[in-house]
Amino acid sequence: MADARRLFEAQSYNEAVELLGPIIAATNDADAIHLLAECFEKLDLKGEAGEVFEHLANLGGDESAERRRRAARLYAEAGRRDKAMALVVQLRRDDPTDPDAAAIFAALTGLGGKPKSVDDVTNELIASDDLAKLRQALQRIGHDNRDIRNLTLFSKLVDKVPDDPYLRASLSGFAREFCDYPILEREEASMRAAIAKGDFHLLNAETPLHNLMWCSDEALNRQALNVAEVCAPPGDAGARRLSMPHQWGDRLRIGYLSNDLWDDHATMRLFQSVLTTHDPARFDVTLFCYTRERFIGFDSGNRKSWGRIVRIDSMSDEEAAFAIRSRGIDILVDLKGHTGGSRSALMNHPIAPVHVQWLGFPGSCVHVDCDYAIGDPIVLPETSKPHYHEKFCRLPETYQPNDPVFRVQPQPVSRAEAGLPEGRFVFSAFNSQRKNSLEGMALWARVLRANPDSLFWLMVDGEHARASTLAHFEKLGVSSNRIQFAPKMAYANHMARVQASDLGLDSFPYNGHTTTSDMLWAGLPVITRKGSNFASRVSESLLHAVGMPELVAEDDDGFVALATRLAQDAASLAGVKAKLKENRYTTPLFDADRFCRHLEDAYDVMAARVKAGKAPEHFDVPARPV
Repeated sequence: MADARRLFEAQSYNEAVELLGPIIAATNDADAIHLLAECFEKLDLKGEAGEVFEHLANLGGDESAERRRRAARLYAEAGRRDKAMALVVQLRRDDPTDPDAAAIFAALTGLGGKPKSVDDVTNELIASDDLAKLRQALQRIGHDNRDIRNLTLFSKLVDKVPDDPYLRASLSGFAREFCDYPILEREEASMRAAIAKGDFHLLNAETPLHNLMWCSDEALNRQALNVAEVCAPPGDAGARRLSMPHQWGDRLRIGYLSNDLWDDHATMRLFQSVLTTHDPARFDVTLFCYTRERFIGFDSGNRKSWGRIVRIDSMSDEEAAFAIRSRGIDILVDLKGHTGGSRSALMNHPIAPVHVQWLGFPGSCVHVDCDYAIGDPIVLPETSKPHYHEKFCRLPETYQPNDPVFRVQPQPVSRAEAGLPEGRFVFSAFNSQRKNSLEGMALWARVLRANPDSLFWLMVDGEHARASTLAHFEKLGVSSNRIQFAPKMAYANHMARVQASDLGLDSFPYNGHTTTSDMLWAGLPVITRKGSNFASRVSESLLHAVGMPELVAEDDDGFVALATRLAQDAASLAGVKAKLKENRYTTPLFDADRFCRHLEDAYDVMAARVKAGKAPEHFDVPARPV
């Protein structure tokens, strides 16, 4: 550091940068990072200097606001308006009176004088019919899934530039988030018509996650190629990893990569008992965490029991890859795949002898270098193999772990407390509202029409989403007075209220995943039908693992018949609920210890193949004795 400072003072900035790189990689030292930013600024690399100052601000501390201001100024001078604006918005939210942030904001918006509020300016841009102004609004809010103004913005952009597939795909994505069924009907019809003609340009612009919300064709799922900054790895990526020198130890070193590492996240309601159950005599486990600080703040204390956690959220991909590799990880497991905030691009660095994707994304992770996808024989049948570049590691009972220790199981609330009427059969669905697809709603409507005295209890939030949902059900022949909305609420309260329902209806084609196992844990039976890709087979897998395959219908007609039989035969439904109550404690679904032993058996096979010089290959983990 002393040498680097002397070189900086001597205006030998390039030489100082060369010295600082290894220091930062090894220590992530704030003083070294600050000096690196100063060097970049002196070299007139303003965008790069802005990136480093922003990274430094994200590390926290008393100087974070000033570093964020400096990054915003540098981004603006480098012409990177979107990055500058994002920082200015953050600064003004933290301190609306910040004069420096106001000045930068005024310069970026070209307003001069006293700047208007961010929302006012954004609303003016969206109200405009000028394409350049609409694109300015796109830079400000276009990546915020919670901002309903994007429905208007992307509708106008698609009208202006109808041939842009990425705008079309984004509009569909926001329509799913806010349940805008007229937009979905139009856009899905256009997508299907293009596919029928052999034209995949609209499909290629979709994100893999949004594609799964409406498409259960595994061949088409592979065509959803919009994976942001994840570039396809070279064809020899796996071979390059295996050619790296690697020292195996007495224990297998497992690395888990995720940004969901806080105990109220759905992933951890599944996964945390795996972490506390791993055999420490045979496995050395490290969590590589890029969870946002504010979410870690929500953790109620379980996080400290999960073992070694290495924070990589402030590191670049290159720095994070080095940090993981330096710990000699044998098997690196990505728990995110193509889901929100993922850093799956890290898997395209040569990090560990074995790369695995599991749990987060229900499908093949295109453009990600993974040797194995972990599943089970239901979600990954033989017919799926041609549609994956990963080899299958199939666990014997279900791919999904479940935590029976920390997961709440509160006493049920009464119908009156849940706001439900007495004396009516209540169907329910509590999945994320973006899963309420056109296909799924049509099937739910068939069930409701077949049971005209029933009520449907559905979790949908937002005035627009609720109005659109009611209008669509009316179009499907179901009166709006038969729909009751369930607001979002704290997890424990939610688990108490769901028990006031009679029967859960699964979503299609993207099933309930954690939601289905939550309902089963709460004692609420959920019915599903067989699917044709991973995302649409999950509930079938879970129902088999809890010993209740009779709740899986063969097709749509069978689903309607099953729902109707249970709604109209009180004795049958009571028998199903009694069986579920017993099976929660005797079947594999909630047996975290048994699941973990099977997972460890899988890791042993993966490692043994590499040690023997063998390429990855499909394999099934044998079931241990009961």
